[in-house]
Amino acid sequence: MSKKEKLLIRFLAKPCPKDFSWAELEILMRHFNYNELSGSGSRRKFIHPGTKHIISLHKRHPDDTLLEYQIKGVKESLEQQGII
Repeated sequence: MSKKEKLLIRFLAKPCPKDFSWAELEILMRHFNYNELSGSGSRRKFIHPGTKHIISLHKRHPDDTLLEYQIKGVKESLEQQGII
């Protein structure tokens, strides 16, 4: 099993992981062909170049772990697109 497959399994785990980092999300989103764009301040967008689908998030700082609602939002968005 590849590292990305393990990362996806961890991302999809229930309950949501409490230590899923922003760097791990970036790896996962690149795996799904999303590009990251920086917005104003801590706003970040992941955009799929083919579908133009946008996932907008706030990158926490100094702690870069994702909160449960952020993970659930990304999961729902990717499910709606039929990616996961």
